[in-house]
Amino acid sequence: MFLGYVLAIAGAVVGAVLLVASTFNPPLFAGLRMTAAAVTAPVSSGLAALGSAGATVTGAIDGWVFAHAENAAMKRELAVTRPLLMQARTIAYDNRRLRALLAVRDRTAQPVVAARLVSSTASSGRRFALLDAGRLHGIEIGMPVRGPDGLIGRVTETGPNAARVLLLSDTDSIVPVRRTRDGLPAIAAGRGDGLVDIRSVNTTNVRFDAGDVFVTSGTGGLYAPGAPVARVIASGADTVSARTFAHPDTLDFALVERPFIPVPPPAGLPTAAGR
Repeated sequence: MFLGYVLAIAGAVVGAVLLVASTFNPPLFAGLRMTAAAVTAPVSSGLAALGSAGATVTGAIDGWVFAHAENAAMKRELAVTRPLLMQARTIAYDNRRLRALLAVRDRTAQPVVAARLVSSTASSGRRFALLDAGRLHGIEIGMPVRGPDGLIGRVTETGPNAARVLLLSDTDSIVPVRRTRDGLPAIAAGRGDGLVDIRSVNTTNVRFDAGDVFVTSGTGGLYAPGAPVARVIASGADTVSARTFAHPDTLDFALVERPFIPVPPPAGLPTAAGR
């Protein structure tokens, strides 16, 4: 206890002396302060570096955890939105096709029915398509079939609720056409390989250029004039290959039309005017 009192009194005396000395002679302790600072500066610098490194490591860990969580959330969102995007694209595609088909219907006099193309032969030698409408819907043999992009073919067989369509690219298909830029008459004949041949009519050495567009001419009375048929692939003379505008394997709906000039009834049958 005595030693404690002695140390306390000595500390108080030393503190008082130092206080008086620092008040009346401040530069006296500058050397001591700088010596203490020189000793403590490396320790403070090391402690600051350790703190900065710890903060950097902590930030990197937090960033990795946040990025990992954000990446997982984005993957989940992508998995949810991908089917919606595919559905939206399908709806937009169908909408464009249906709008184009409605425009064709509005320009066509007395269309019979708009039906769905449920199948088509795209690789065999014969080229046919199947409609999901038939005699019950007013479809008859010989009626032209059009799509949003142009002529598809004509009906060759009918059932109660189905009809078979002979495509333009079939070898039995022959369509009278004309060139749009000068009205040159020609024949579009199917080749059986997805293309058609454009053949000149009653003339020779007729020149066809790549990109020539041919539409129905109305000759024969089956197809109404002006329906897009095919575009020439490569230049040539007399007979050239062309690609049809309508691609049945990519179509959803088609429009069945009445013949441009209806076939007269057989002799002996009463007509509508004579009833």
